[in-house]
Amino acid sequence: MKQKKIVIIGGGIVGSTAAFYLSQNPDMQVLLIDEGTGNATRAAAGIICPWLSQRRNQTWYRLVDKGAAFYLDLMQDLQEAGIAQLPYRQTGTLVFKKKETLLDKLASLAQERQVHSPMIGQLDVLRGQELKEKIPPLVTDQGAVLAHGGGRVDGGQLLDQLQDLFQEQGGCLIKGRAKLLADKQIQVGASRYDYDELILAAGAWLPDLLTPLGYQVDIAPQKGQLLTLDTNFATDNWPGCMLHGEIDILPFEQGKLVIGATHENDMGYDLSLDKEKLQQMKEEATSFIPDLERYTISDTRVGTRAYTSDFLPFYGRLSNHPSILVASGLGSSGLTCGPFIGWQLAQTILEQVHGFDGQPYAPDPYIIFQPSP
Repeated sequence: MKQKKIVIIGGGIVGSTAAFYLSQNPDMQVLLIDEGTGNATRAAAGIICPWLSQRRNQTWYRLVDKGAAFYLDLMQDLQEAGIAQLPYRQTGTLVFKKKETLLDKLASLAQERQVHSPMIGQLDVLRGQELKEKIPPLVTDQGAVLAHGGGRVDGGQLLDQLQDLFQEQGGCLIKGRAKLLADKQIQVGASRYDYDELILAAGAWLPDLLTPLGYQVDIAPQKGQLLTLDTNFATDNWPGCMLHGEIDILPFEQGKLVIGATHENDMGYDLSLDKEKLQQMKEEATSFIPDLERYTISDTRVGTRAYTSDFLPFYGRLSNHPSILVASGLGSSGLTCGPFIGWQLAQTILEQVHGFDGQPYAPDPYIIFQPSP
């Protein structure tokens, strides 16, 4: 039987997950093309805990809820493929509130969602000494809701594992800038590649691929920066901390703390580091853990997220070009829902029923064909 040729443009979380699952099927010949510039996933470390978000859009919530639950399936699949050190762990998530009324409101919301989202795990409201038992150097008069099912993931480690397994399973990874041609062809440098089906998972660079073909794409770039502190704390089992505004504190093994990230909508595709913003984030984290003041920044990351005008992701087939599937607009929830979206795109190409209604996230409202007069 002739293999079906699948080309994926974009090696972020969506494209790499789709590539991993598609390359497991011997009937698929899969090519993953990635330029690497500004990759949001590789620059990211994320808290996987959508259940404590107070964002009101239920369409968004249904997707990130399923995305968080999908991590258990993904980790099992990675283990079965030979990965020993997984990039994701459920160490719990703390969400802090300044006022008791807001804390009570958050706890009630979490309890309501727990009924339909058992992965949220046990819920506790912690204050004072109870918080210090979880994070000993913490100093705050605020309370927090702890969701024991909350997790954290290192985006770069996850990408490396997905792409390594993809290649071990027979997939081909090419570094370079891709251009869409007529007659189901892709050009990278001087080389051209045919495809039967194409996945465009280029994030904020999706307009670069589609605009020359006459499409108007509702995507804008959002700059995100974060920093790392290497401490002497025993952070292995600390829960992640979601502070006010944009700042999270993500603990990893061996004293590593990742702090961030910014959400800059006015910086275009700029990938330069802003030392002032990095220092502001460190100071915000230090207001909760004063001992952080004695540690210098050991690493920094910057990437470009994609977001839409209504801040909802989209994915699926282009209605007027059904051999092309697209995904973009994941914003700051990319690490939460990206693997689930990538898996769904793979299942679509494999013609497998996946049981999730993706129609509310169809790309047509965001990608409009406007042929030249």
